[in-house]
Amino acid sequence: MFLARLFYLQVYSSDTYSIENDNAIRKVYDYPKRGFVYDRNGKLLVANQPSYDVMVIPREVEPLDTLEFCALLKIDKEKFIKTYNKAKHYSPRLSSVFQSHISKEDYAVLQEKMRKFRGFYIQKRSLRKYETTIGANVLGDIGEVNNAVINRDSYYKMGDLIGLQGVEASYEEILRGAKGIKHIQKDRFNRNIGPYKNGKFDTIPEQGKDITITIDSKLQAYGELLMRNKRGGIIAIEPSSGEILSMVSAPSYNPNLLVGRERSKNFTKLYYDTIAKPLFDRGLKAQYAPGSPFKVLNALVALQENVVTTEDKFKCRMGYYLGSKKLTGCHHHKSPLSMNEGIAQSCNAYFANVYRRIIEKYDKPADGMDAWSKHIKSFGLGNYLGYDLKIGNKGRIPDGAFYDRWYGKNRWAATYNISNAIGQGEVEATPIQLANMVAAIGNRGYFYTPHIIKHIEGDTINSNYTTPKYTTIDKQHFEPAVQGMFDVYNKGTAVALKVKGIDICGKTGTAENFMKIDGKKQQLTDHSIFVAFAPKDNPKIAIAVFVENGYWGSRFAGKIASLMIEKYINNTITRTDLEEWILKHSLENEYKKPYLDQPLKINGNTTLQIIEEQEYYQLKKALKKINAISS
Repeated sequence: MFLARLFYLQVYSSDTYSIENDNAIRKVYDYPKRGFVYDRNGKLLVANQPSYDVMVIPREVEPLDTLEFCALLKIDKEKFIKTYNKAKHYSPRLSSVFQSHISKEDYAVLQEKMRKFRGFYIQKRSLRKYETTIGANVLGDIGEVNNAVINRDSYYKMGDLIGLQGVEASYEEILRGAKGIKHIQKDRFNRNIGPYKNGKFDTIPEQGKDITITIDSKLQAYGELLMRNKRGGIIAIEPSSGEILSMVSAPSYNPNLLVGRERSKNFTKLYYDTIAKPLFDRGLKAQYAPGSPFKVLNALVALQENVVTTEDKFKCRMGYYLGSKKLTGCHHHKSPLSMNEGIAQSCNAYFANVYRRIIEKYDKPADGMDAWSKHIKSFGLGNYLGYDLKIGNKGRIPDGAFYDRWYGKNRWAATYNISNAIGQGEVEATPIQLANMVAAIGNRGYFYTPHIIKHIEGDTINSNYTTPKYTTIDKQHFEPAVQGMFDVYNKGTAVALKVKGIDICGKTGTAENFMKIDGKKQQLTDHSIFVAFAPKDNPKIAIAVFVENGYWGSRFAGKIASLMIEKYINNTITRTDLEEWILKHSLENEYKKPYLDQPLKINGNTTLQIIEEQEYYQLKKALKKINAISS
């Protein structure tokens, strides 16, 4: 029986033997340095700094002077007991982090006295060092893994660090490298006696790969400066590649706040700021009504569906009427209008007529809605774009089934959702979707999936980011729409925002802003929206700017967009008047208002929402009243 058992252990049982589960062997991990992160111009954004962790193996801990140990670690006894019990619950025989991020000074003192504390040892690893104060939402941060991660991925052990947000999370496996491991043989008294089998099974750490991201750090810094004391998002994309040039979320924070021993305290402060929400990436996650920039898509769909021509004109009587009922208001401009004038002057009545023709082309409104929805979604709206960042929202582009569920099958018509014509109603989009939309328009019908990665050391980027995606709109239909956006700057709602020497195509917009206060729906100050690309031909930049409570498109968002475009293309600013105005004007007081006491009216019937897109020269009198209110 003895010989049979010995034979079994040597021949059969050895096949299932695992060195990782051998209690007589201690595993010591050697953590690699994470890869560096550079911006598109080679500027170092994220590096490493040395960090020291005190590790514990609970079953090896012997009686110790707890008060002395706590004093060395600068913690109290309660924290000691809580941390020790957590480590013991995780595993009595495996090591885990007892105290992380020990300073160099504390490490020097500890190193001399660690021999007194059996079961504890110091482990060196690298910690992130941000060489910038910008782009916290882009770069992200690293933190300790939780049990869910450990159960999902055997690579990670208790106390390991992992990318939690931004680039750190998206490219975790590339940046982290691979841990090295040393196997130490122990005797029956649990003492280390040397490398197991002379280090045969030991491995050395593999340093993480460096990456270059598409962000232009100068443009990013400028965008964050312009958005100071404001809330919203800016997304700038290079249309010819889909590379994200800038991704601003305001308000933001210094990424260095989430490094070291103060990380937990600082993160808690940011997390519980439920008013400003600095951890909420408005560029990727905020869903807003896109407002008037959406009108350009309706013009393109109408041309593709052959329900209007560029010369067809529609009347505007300060709004769009169904019989005697006014469905949507509009501001004063010439009438009737063709497509070019409709885009340049942002006429609500023009696009209400266009939208009805699209839907009513089909026998059933649901079929018309499906056709419309398919065209709109081909621009990347209403679904996740597939970019290489881990967060985002899909927005909403309704189809026929959506309204069938709402009103009942065949019990509704285009007039029921006419607000979709002007980017209100049930339509919602994120700033990155709007930037991608305008990039597709600038490219005359195609786009590249927006992405943050430009280069990976010794590797290639995903081909999904280098393959063009085509819209359902034929190329020849884009020129009229592009010309209309060009005339927005030349004779339309952004005429006061022109930049000398740069042909910019843009579209102003306003989104109604509602909030429930004490259970009642209240209208707050409208959001300011602007989309643009430049130059007109072979554009280098496409941009979407969204400023919460910014009144109307050209007031805040339009100015910011023009400045960002000039900064990127010319690397200088000539429109210092716009820059000075943006830097001087804060919206912090606006965010403190629970709601507007009285909606502003001009001539008795023009509200803030209606005057959203009048040209600067037409708004001089109105601006005096609005400035008086905002001040």
